[in-house]
Formats: sequence, C-alpha cells, structure tokens
Amino acid sequence: MTENEDVSASEEMKRKFREALDKKNERHRQGEAHLDGDSAVHESHAPITQKREFRRKSG
Repeated sequence: MTENEDVSASEEMKRKFREALDKKNERHRQGEAHLDGDSAVHESHAPITQKREFRRKSG
C-alpha cells in the first residue's frame, strides 16, 4: 500500500463511522418527544404501613 492508499482508506473508514453515527443519532431523535409530560412514576413514596424499627447489633 502506498501512502495515498493509506490516507484514502483512513478517510473512507472515517466516512463510514461518521455515516453510522449520523444514522444512530437520527434514529435516536425519532423517539418519543415527551410532550405529554407524564411519567411512569406518580408518587415519590409508597404509603407507610408501619413505622420502621431500628435495632442495635448485640454482641
């Protein structure tokens, strides 16, 4: 391989990676826009059924 072939192969590889990254980013941007603002989590804590009890270690 000559130096020109090495440079062109390097540029070709960079072009392929750039195209793959653009394709990945394009697919990512087509996702949900979250315009409704609704979340899967509606309450920050579960209802308290009993008070927690903390015990010291014995021994």
